[in-house]
Amino acid sequence: MKLLRVGPAGAERPAILDAQGTPRDLSVKNIMPLAGEGVSIEALDRLRGIDVESLPPIEGTPRIGSCLGWVPNFFCVGLNYAKHAAEAGAEPPKEPILFSKASSALSGPNDTITLPQGSRKGDWEVELGVVIGRDCHGVSEADALSHVAGYCTINDVSEREFQIERGGQWIKGKSAPGFGPIGPWLVTADEVPDPQALRLWLSLNGTRVQDGETSDMIFGVAEIISYMSRFMRLQPGDIIATGTPSGVGMGMSPQRFLQPGDRLELEVSGLGRQVQEIAVAGG
Repeated sequence: MKLLRVGPAGAERPAILDAQGTPRDLSVKNIMPLAGEGVSIEALDRLRGIDVESLPPIEGTPRIGSCLGWVPNFFCVGLNYAKHAAEAGAEPPKEPILFSKASSALSGPNDTITLPQGSRKGDWEVELGVVIGRDCHGVSEADALSHVAGYCTINDVSEREFQIERGGQWIKGKSAPGFGPIGPWLVTADEVPDPQALRLWLSLNGTRVQDGETSDMIFGVAEIISYMSRFMRLQPGDIIATGTPSGVGMGMSPQRFLQPGDRLELEVSGLGRQVQEIAVAGG
């Protein structure tokens, strides 16, 4: 299944794509919100019993919101592609580097990205997103993928000065409103048989700057979930951004950071495309 949320910000309704790619209105079924327990594996199994063709099609081209209405936790894995670690001037990590984005960073896949006041080094990161579907604590790597509800495209938008030059943890460079576009779809795990066989790319103003394969991850999805579950209990609706390939603005020579009017286009194969325009606060 490919699930999405459509409508104005704050008033989105759940939808599902039919076999022709037309969104159908799920709100008529009074289902749980697409968030938390509403995207548990059990809740998704119940959705599979719905006759999609009987649902009313959604007309026109409404705004697409974040594929999850909210997230209990927005986790991220840093420096998880060797070439990206190299462009950042770092050694490949021996264990996954974990950090968080504020859950309030969540936004729609095509919403404008507004750089915050004082931003000078806005940057992009196309990533595979993993959505947890059942409580997960102390799981083995062999069992880890059975805890996945689905996958989505993520742009882990970053402000590098806030992240690196202002002291403390990375979270403050990752968490401005709109810095977490996810979607357009939550693609259920049964449609992604191998999360390590996906292509992901990002273009800046029509020029491809990132182009990678999830097979190049230092730590694969199953290893990440198993590792994280040693230290915390993952729960339905948690999302994990699993790292980005090389080609971010910080790694360019000279460095290239986001400017008002820039246009980003990005995609993870099979999980849908995002398009974002860049603006500045007060601009």
